Amino acid sequence: MKAMVLNRIWNLKENHTPLQMVELADPVPKAGEILIKVSTCGVCHTELDEIEGRTPPPRFPMVLGHQVVGRVEARGSDATQYRSGDRVGVGWIFSSCGDCEYCRKGEENLCEGFEATGRDAPGGYAEYMCVPERTAFGIPDTFSDAQAAPLLCAGAIGYRSLRLTDLTDGQRLGLTGFGASAHLVLKMVQHRYPRSQVFVFARSPRERDFAMELGAVWAGDTEAVPPVRLDSIIDTTPAWKPVVEALKNLKPAGRLVINAIRKEARDQEYLLKLDYPEHLWLEKEIKSVANVAIRDLKEFIALAAEIPIKPEVQEFELEAANQALMELKERKIRGAKVLNISS
Repeated sequence: MKAMVLNRIWNLKENHTPLQMVELADPVPKAGEILIKVSTCGVCHTELDEIEGRTPPPRFPMVLGHQVVGRVEARGSDATQYRSGDRVGVGWIFSSCGDCEYCRKGEENLCEGFEATGRDAPGGYAEYMCVPERTAFGIPDTFSDAQAAPLLCAGAIGYRSLRLTDLTDGQRLGLTGFGASAHLVLKMVQHRYPRSQVFVFARSPRERDFAMELGAVWAGDTEAVPPVRLDSIIDTTPAWKPVVEALKNLKPAGRLVINAIRKEARDQEYLLKLDYPEHLWLEKEIKSVANVAIRDLKEFIALAAEIPIKPEVQEFELEAANQALMELKERKIRGAKVLNISS
């Protein structure tokens, strides 16, 4: 099979083509697994974190990609949930131990044995992949393959982030950064909390314009001050500056939810601007988002079909994966980027 693989950690300032096209043997499903013929795979900022070593694969070469849509090609022994030809999706969660206190509570995302698709196990930047059937999810007919792919990470992690804000209808929500995940959160808020206003902070004028097109009531630069204080803010950026700037825009007892698996070090000194009275006092809270659980994917896919949420996508061929990644690195973003792998 064709696959784009990562062979080592790279500095993307020095190498704009970190992935290499290779021929690999088709994978064979183990007991409880299914073999998927991949149709599409979303491109996520977490792939940049893997390539640049902030959350590196434990071994190389590795096939990246964790927003995967395809059809069941074969089943391993004991795999009975899906039939050949069923359309399924795979997100960031590949597996967990299934037995710890977190797994027993449905919080597999916190399991010490959590394994991520495309980091700890081969992902979807390839023509085929295997996955435990319990972490594959049926895809409703509402969505095309390209539309479904971003739902599996950008959407699911956005859903978890929104849930962790504890937002109620009528409260004001901020989004700092407006890429694949944030634009889906905005669509969710409009459906679930129709009286809630959404305020967007983004460096890029294009992202701010896009937010206003989708229904945000206000959009400004990262350092801009909105006309009112906000009940909650979700940060989807790789930087530290938006964290500090967001905290000053929260109401008393407001909550900042950081939706990022890792933060980059390039502006970490901005944390020195943190001022306790301005940014943290009056019972403000900071909460991080760690991975996704099976529940998040199941609930979000159902919600996305109900609304329905149709992501804005930019499509690339598998061979152009490096181009898509570099555009993401350079913040050339409108919606989500998706690789077309097979029809």
